[in-house]
Amino acid sequence: MILTVTDQIILREIELEDSVDIFQTINTQREYLGRWLPFVELTKSVDFSRSFIQSVLDVPYENRDHTFVVLYDGKFAGVAGFKDTDRTNKKTEIGYWLSEPYQHKGIMTDSVIALMKFAFDELDMNRIQIHCGVGNVSSRSIPIRLGFRFEGIERAGELFPDGRFLDLEVYSRLKNEQK
Repeated sequence: MILTVTDQIILREIELEDSVDIFQTINTQREYLGRWLPFVELTKSVDFSRSFIQSVLDVPYENRDHTFVVLYDGKFAGVAGFKDTDRTNKKTEIGYWLSEPYQHKGIMTDSVIALMKFAFDELDMNRIQIHCGVGNVSSRSIPIRLGFRFEGIERAGELFPDGRFLDLEVYSRLKNEQK
């Protein structure tokens, strides 16, 4: 599946072949990405990235949390998609990360808008959440810019491989709050 976001931005459902781009990006930006993303420390090989992608693809399509690579001018820029989707209660979470050279171009904001539309219109979700590490100004600016409501802090919401926990800011948007 492909979501055309703009002339420059495309979201394409993740494929096994993306494991090299994902690993190379993580491997060359460990300090930058690792500050906020616990999986960075665990990503030590292309095989780890391939295993992650395979775990996504192994879920039957109708039950899958859709995960997309973000392409900017045809080049890999990051990953965005859904996680912890609860179809019974019609809610999901959008997660994302973007390679440092692609920051501050509006790429992820536009991508999240496309994911919101997909979640509300195609997946029939009623609620979307975004969690951001406390202090991750770039990440939190996206839900704020898009009119998500700040619900509070999930204390010790994310565990890193070194044993430390990160508090998370929780934002949400409901289907009836669409403009």
